[in-house]
Amino acid sequence: MTNEEDTGSLLLDDQLCFALYAAQRAVTAAYRPLLDELGLTYPQYLVLLVLWERGETSVKDLTAALRLDYGTVSPLLKRLESAGLVHRERAPNDERSVRVACTGRAEELRSRATRVPGALLAATELNGPEAARLREELRGLARRVDAAGRG
Repeated sequence: MTNEEDTGSLLLDDQLCFALYAAQRAVTAAYRPLLDELGLTYPQYLVLLVLWERGETSVKDLTAALRLDYGTVSPLLKRLESAGLVHRERAPNDERSVRVACTGRAEELRSRATRVPGALLAATELNGPEAARLREELRGLARRVDAAGRG
C-alpha cells in the first residue's frame, strides 16, 4: 500500500494512533520495574521530574508542563503528599494559587532516579541520537495535532 492508500485504511496496523498507543504502553511497561524500585507510579515520576527540574511550582504550571488537567494532577499530588514526597501550600500573595515543592525525601529519591533514563534507553535499544530524533519527531507531531485542534 502507498501512503495515499493508507489514509483511508481501517486496518488496525495502518493506524498511527494505534502505533503510538502500543509504543506508549510498551514504554510505560518498561518503566514499571524501574519505578517500582523507587515506590513510584509512572505519573508520579512525571510529577517529580517537573519538580526536580523547576523546583517549587504552582499546580497550574505543573498541569501545563504535564499536559494534564487539574482533576488528574490533584489526586497524584495528594498521593505524593501522603507518601511524604511533596508538600503543597497556598501562595501567600494569591490564595487561589497552590504551590508544590519536593520534600527532602523526594530529593533523596532523585539520586536513585538518575539511573532510570539510562536503563530505559538500554531497554529500548536506542542510542542517544536516535532517542533525541524520535523525541523531536513526537514533539513536532504533538505541536501539529494541537495546532490542528485549535484551527
